[in-house]
Amino acid sequence: MTCPNTKRARVAALLVPLLMAAAGALALPQAAAQLASAPAPSVRGLPDFTDLVEQVGPAVVNIRTMERVRAGGSGGQMDEEMQEFFRRFFGVPAPNMPRPGPRQNRPGPQAEQEVPRGVGSGFILTSDGFIMTNHHVVDGADEVLVTLTDKREFKAKLIGSDKRTDVAVVKIEAAGLPSVRLGDVSRLKVGEWVMAIGSPFGLENTVTAGIVSAKQRDTGDYLPFIQTDVAVNPGNSGGPLINMRGEVVGINSQIYSRSGGFMGISFAIPIDEAMRVSDQLRASGRVTRGRIGVQIDQVTREVAESIGLGKPQGALVRSIESGSPAEKAGVEAGDIILRFDGKAIDRASDLPRLVGGTRPGSRSTLTVFRRGQNRDLSITIAELEPEQTAARQPAARSSEAAKAQGSAQALGVTVTDLTEAQRKELKVKRGVRVEATAEAAARAGLREGDVILSVGNVEIGNVREFEAAVAKADRSKPVNMLVQRGDLVQFVLVRPSR
Repeated sequence: MTCPNTKRARVAALLVPLLMAAAGALALPQAAAQLASAPAPSVRGLPDFTDLVEQVGPAVVNIRTMERVRAGGSGGQMDEEMQEFFRRFFGVPAPNMPRPGPRQNRPGPQAEQEVPRGVGSGFILTSDGFIMTNHHVVDGADEVLVTLTDKREFKAKLIGSDKRTDVAVVKIEAAGLPSVRLGDVSRLKVGEWVMAIGSPFGLENTVTAGIVSAKQRDTGDYLPFIQTDVAVNPGNSGGPLINMRGEVVGINSQIYSRSGGFMGISFAIPIDEAMRVSDQLRASGRVTRGRIGVQIDQVTREVAESIGLGKPQGALVRSIESGSPAEKAGVEAGDIILRFDGKAIDRASDLPRLVGGTRPGSRSTLTVFRRGQNRDLSITIAELEPEQTAARQPAARSSEAAKAQGSAQALGVTVTDLTEAQRKELKVKRGVRVEATAEAAARAGLREGDVILSVGNVEIGNVREFEAAVAKADRSKPVNMLVQRGDLVQFVLVRPSR
């Protein structure tokens, strides 16, 4: 006879698994619904460049340059130019190249023959044959040969070349050519995938890829380079840097290398900057740039804080060319140019780019920081001549007048008044001359013969004003002095002795 309790236990044992299974079955749709509503995880694979190569590859060309030399000559001049080519781009000597054999000893004038000079890359801008490449690829060449991906070869005409930006444009006589699409550099992001096509070591249409490592790299006066880790080697010069939309965003131009080969850092000219140059080259064969006639330097954080500028920004004017637009506009050595035509100057290198891109003869506005205040100056832009450098101004001479004794013991500097002759020679209206330095002043780098123009944003006209300004200075902080040495000015921070 079975106990009722035992029967109930058996029934419970059978029902519990069934109930659990039913509950699980009911829970499955709810779990599925929750999974469906959850955001999908961000999973990305490696990019596929095959479509980009098919799109852009036909518009990339191989460029070979030739040079005419006298048969039987030593070829020394060609060797020097090849060495310069490889030193500029790769930091190594040129590889050995075939040379003409020894000239037979026979009378008559020596004949000329063409020998290979260099190799590079380029890309087709327009279907009628305009091609962009680097200046250093075609510079000094007697003949430029362009080879397309379909193996057709053309002699190219040099339309124009600009050394400052390393941009050149050549033209071949052809029609219906495949051309590239240009991208928006402002949309390019650090970390974005990019691709290069070129002819490294003469290997045509070689594809390499990587990412954008940085933007706005300052390696030249007129170019904020795009830095990438795309493999670039000899022969890639002038080839395109391409984004994932198949658009050209730069021209591969330089690499950083200690060995001559690729070391993970390459630089490309932003395509918007290159096109500004290209448009002028195609229109007139040359590039016209503006200038204002100043020599500039970076503003350090210490200087910015000491003069009340706050953060390091702008371009410090170290010298002004005599008779230049800057001098006529009232710019002074020691001014910090903060804006040009309303555009902020974050770094000193921004100024030459903005001024260089301004049409000569136009009027612009400079915003300068001078002795604690911002001032707007109207300036007329002049034209920058090829390779022009600012005229040097006379350096200071020793004082021939009697010394007016005065010193600031806390700073360790002894100064004298400037004579009228010294003011004219130095082209300064005010200031005092350093006669001796010790302790704090010597440690800060002040020298005999320096001219102190201001102390703590206070302009100095004579020894009395200098001593008054020093007496008012906060000795718990470095004292900033605007100092002229020779034809340049700079800020010097003197930490008073305690």
